[in-house]
Amino acid sequence: MTHVKKVSDDFSVAGQISSEELKELASQGFKSVLNLRSPDEKDFLNDEQKQAEAVGLEYVNVPLNPKEANQQLTREAILEIDNLPQPILIHCAGGARAGGIALIADAIKAGLTYEEIVQKANAVGINLEQPHLKQFLLEKFVARQS
Repeated sequence: MTHVKKVSDDFSVAGQISSEELKELASQGFKSVLNLRSPDEKDFLNDEQKQAEAVGLEYVNVPLNPKEANQQLTREAILEIDNLPQPILIHCAGGARAGGIALIADAIKAGLTYEEIVQKANAVGINLEQPHLKQFLLEKFVARQS
C-alpha cells in the first residue's frame, strides 16, 4: 500500500482503502481502523466495518466534515483512538482529515510542542491548514499566548 503515511509507530493515515487493503493491513500488524468519512460521501465503502472485522481489525467510524472543524467530533475521534488497539490506520477520502487527526493524537500522546508538530507535519506531508488540525493548534497554542 503505497498511499499510507506513517505518522508514528501507532498511527498511519491514508485515503479511502479497499477490501484488499483491509486484508493487507491486518497482515501487516495493524489492529484497528478509524474511518473519518460520512456514509453519504461519494465512494464510501458501506460494508467496511464488516470487512474490517472479518479480517480481525477493530473498526470505528467518526464522520468528520472535510471543510469545517467540529470540536466535539474531533474529541470523539481522539477518544476512540485512545480506546482502540494500536497500531491504527486512520483514513478518510483523500487522507487530509486522517492526517490532521493522527497528528493531533500523536501530539497529545507525545506531548509535542508547536514546533515539533510543524516539523512532523512537514516531514510526513500533512497540511497544517486542515480544519480540525488548525482548530486544535489554535486552541492549544494561540489561545494560551493571548
